[in-house]
Amino acid sequence: MVDDGGAVRGAVMTSAMLKAMSHPLRRRIMKVLAARDHARAADIAADLDVPANSVSFHLRSLADAGLVVEAPEQARDRRDRVWTTVKGSFDLGSPEHPVEDEALGGTLLAALAQEHADMLRRVVAWAPEYTAGRSSGVHGTFARYMVHLTEAEFLALSERINRVIDEAREAHDVASADSRVWELDVLAADDII
Repeated sequence: MVDDGGAVRGAVMTSAMLKAMSHPLRRRIMKVLAARDHARAADIAADLDVPANSVSFHLRSLADAGLVVEAPEQARDRRDRVWTTVKGSFDLGSPEHPVEDEALGGTLLAALAQEHADMLRRVVAWAPEYTAGRSSGVHGTFARYMVHLTEAEFLALSERINRVIDEAREAHDVASADSRVWELDVLAADDII
């Protein structure tokens, strides 16, 4: 499903997407593309300190899976291949649209959970510098809210959060000198699990 701006909204990941995203280098490539908005294989390779031919191979796999597309408007000439991520979000699955490959879905979910734990460790390691006043720059946050909601209210809140993030992304001035890439993990759990 695609919205008016060409962004995917809540489409369920295919087996090809799950397989592509289960590879750690491909997830790193996706992060670089999200941070840069668009890039050539050589640019990504330099950022990740890996061979450009390896990045090219993985970009083609991501493209075959429908996760990245070429951005010819960013190319310097007809031979220049520039890539960007497919904008929007993909769901792993749901009761209405079950995951196509449960094993691949579990593998991807475990990898994403590990990356989330790594990000939380980075924030926890940095936080004492900020909370003790030794560092004034904001580099992370950890916030917890306890909210009474029905399932429908929670789903509506999640959709509003997605819209706010999309609006912030669209309003961002890419030419801003103090721009940084912020990883946002919104973590939520109810009192049943």
